[in-house]
Amino acid sequence: MELRHLRYFVAVAEELHFNRAAERLHIAQPPLSQQIKHLETELGVELFHRRTKRQVQLTEAGQVLLQAAYQILAQLEQAVCDTQRVGRGETGTLIIGFTSSVVYDVLPALLYQFRQHFPQVNLVLQELTTTQQEEALHNHRIEVGFCHPPLKDVSLGLEYILQEPLVVALPETHLLATETTISVCSLAHESFILFPRHLGPGLYDQIVSFCKQANFSPKVMQEAIQMQTIIGLISAEMGIALVPASLQNLQRVGVVYKPLQEATPQVETAVVWRADNTSSVLREFLRVIRLYVNERRNEEAVS
Repeated sequence: MELRHLRYFVAVAEELHFNRAAERLHIAQPPLSQQIKHLETELGVELFHRRTKRQVQLTEAGQVLLQAAYQILAQLEQAVCDTQRVGRGETGTLIIGFTSSVVYDVLPALLYQFRQHFPQVNLVLQELTTTQQEEALHNHRIEVGFCHPPLKDVSLGLEYILQEPLVVALPETHLLATETTISVCSLAHESFILFPRHLGPGLYDQIVSFCKQANFSPKVMQEAIQMQTIIGLISAEMGIALVPASLQNLQRVGVVYKPLQEATPQVETAVVWRADNTSSVLREFLRVIRLYVNERRNEEAVS
């Protein structure tokens, strides 16, 4: 039995007239009659009582088939619709890795924009360091990540989405806390709080190199993986930190942020994904990111 036979049958069953059914289907009446007869022969039952050559009435078997045909055609229509929505990236799941710093700037805005356009996509978020994201991409545990380059694997797809300077985060009781700006040289004898280099070498190396340009190596007294933890340790007066400027959106009692007098390295945030990933959801997610980044750059250019 072919689907077109079911559609022909439904048309005749609803019109109860071969001519009207043929007009509705945009085919001639004789071929329609032949197709219905072929369907009856295939099933081994009569589906219609022929009252006249053209006017018919459903048999009991025909009534059963009509209800089944409605269900089959409805399921097919739903399957086609669902398939097309997946192909357009409108449904599915996207697993996203992100470093803690992007939570305070680009990530919330991007997630909001994407969910406005694709509310049926399930977003699964995993907080991971840059190194952990690279591993997770290789192991197919995430599909896209927000991290701080450079990466070891140059085969990954990567686009830069944000550049920002470093600022100093220090306890509000610190002697430098009342200064408008701070010179990096004045931090030479401070206790630094950094995250382990093997988990985020890009940002770590930028901070150490910046200090060395001022003729000192930072004294790393504490290490922490998450930015929230670093800020928490600063509020406990365990030390100071150089952090991306967007972290100023993380307000914590006992902590102040100060700009540096010198031009600082630009902390770069990038979106990264496996180049061989053909997911429609990923494709649409990247499209939303590009639109957001372009709009943001245009706004910054105007201001």
